[in-house]
Amino acid sequence: MSGRLGGTACAAFAMVVGLGSLSPRLVAQQGTARAAAPSSSLRLYVFDCGTLEGADVKRFGLEEKEVVTGKMSVACYLIVHPKGTLAWDVGAVPDGAWTPGPESVVHRVTLADGQQRAVRLRKRLDAQLREVGHAPDTIGHVALSHNHWDHTANANHFSKATWLVRKEEHEVMFPAGPSKNMLMLPATFDALHARKRITITADEHDVFGDGTVVAKLTPGHTPGHLVLYVKLAKTGGVLLSGDLYHYPEERTLNRLPIFEVDQNQTRAARTAVEAYLTKMGATLWIQHDFTADAKLRKAPAYYE
Repeated sequence: MSGRLGGTACAAFAMVVGLGSLSPRLVAQQGTARAAAPSSSLRLYVFDCGTLEGADVKRFGLEEKEVVTGKMSVACYLIVHPKGTLAWDVGAVPDGAWTPGPESVVHRVTLADGQQRAVRLRKRLDAQLREVGHAPDTIGHVALSHNHWDHTANANHFSKATWLVRKEEHEVMFPAGPSKNMLMLPATFDALHARKRITITADEHDVFGDGTVVAKLTPGHTPGHLVLYVKLAKTGGVLLSGDLYHYPEERTLNRLPIFEVDQNQTRAARTAVEAYLTKMGATLWIQHDFTADAKLRKAPAYYE
């Protein structure tokens, strides 16, 4: 896609069939506690990083009667490429902040303004990574779609990873003065500041150099918000949404959250992404879509 997504919107708004009605082909493999062998093909693992409960759908421009459910999934992903690995979005609750049990656990996250959010959890991210032969300190790259707390929780654990980040997003996450961003929890990502990083300045960043894993600029929700295109040989192309959308009804009803940094940029980014999906024949995976995410097989299964 040429040009900044925050620029002039494409005239045609082409809607692509959603994940709920397009089931991608899946290759399932059993997980292993041993180190994973290098992969000869591109694989995408989906991890269950919890469920956000009690969300106020009005903050997303919606009414309760318009949504199937107010619950929001928290999805984390691992892309395994012959040339390396990439963790994409790393949860809402740090692994060390809660203890798994025989039943799911509700953890309350306190935000910068004192408000709390309830997250229901079943399994830690590091345990799920180990089931597929990886661990946070073995991952080569980490990228966050944006800086909000429900995407950054375990960022500090990826101690050897190169951080991929937009310049604009880095400036928000590590400001010169006190931060006014109430949706960030800097303690979950502060170690990234001293880590090796690639600062993305182009509208697209080809992670492994072959066009199969591409981070794309979609500003509006935050200044340097990213989505991730993954071109899978058998499944086809998928686009991981970050928070470009939260609920599928935002997409079908053309609604915008009330807390965007720039609603006009979000609107333009969405239009450009819809055109890109049509051009590439790709499927959009809305990461917070509780119903669609529930239909995805989770690791140790994978998509290829």
